[in-house]
Amino acid sequence: MKGKVTAIVPAAGLGKRFGEKANKPFVRLSGKPLLVWALEVLEAMPEVGEIIPVLKDGDMEAGVEILDAAGITKARRIAPGGRERQDSVFHGLKLVDDRSGIVLVHDGVRPLIEASVISGAIRQLKDCDGVVVGVPVKDTIKEVAGGEILKTLSRDALWAVQTPQVFRCDLLFRAYEKAMKDGFYSTDDSALVERYGGRIRMAAGSYRNIKITTPEDLQVADMFLSLKGKAS
Repeated sequence: MKGKVTAIVPAAGLGKRFGEKANKPFVRLSGKPLLVWALEVLEAMPEVGEIIPVLKDGDMEAGVEILDAAGITKARRIAPGGRERQDSVFHGLKLVDDRSGIVLVHDGVRPLIEASVISGAIRQLKDCDGVVVGVPVKDTIKEVAGGEILKTLSRDALWAVQTPQVFRCDLLFRAYEKAMKDGFYSTDDSALVERYGGRIRMAAGSYRNIKITTPEDLQVADMFLSLKGKAS
């Protein structure tokens, strides 16, 4: 599918599980702020015309300095964060000028995303309304209520969802408008499109494309980078 690609990168979360004093998007991984890793990948991709980071109001000034230092020229505007992730992404969507193009949403705290994964997701946005990247789950998953196991789910049909998630911008914007009007919230962008009848395709992500949620995740990401360096 052809069209301008705008990347919205939400990085306005509170990061409570990472530590009260930690400003997670700016925590350093191998010498660079977490947020910069993903932005550098998007900056280098010819498919991506604009990047719209989403930051907390109190992070705006520091964010501009970090973007300038990293040479992120495609991030010409920064959207303000909202109360929930969904609010933050919607703020980013409102800044997209060309809603006839393509929009991708990628979490700013998934630093190890690879350009090939992003390009593959964009290419698959042909006869569907959205493309989500993910990986098949490795563990046995059980449905639990009140501490009691209700049933064991078949791993064959279960995938762990990641970002990026890619959509036609006009369709995602309408899904967001409807969800906000209905008071429906989800931590997953594709869930909003699914809710209003959209067809979403699952594409192969990477087990290295981890989300940094706890300090332990940072150690895992550092290990992946170390292994990658030894391989190259």
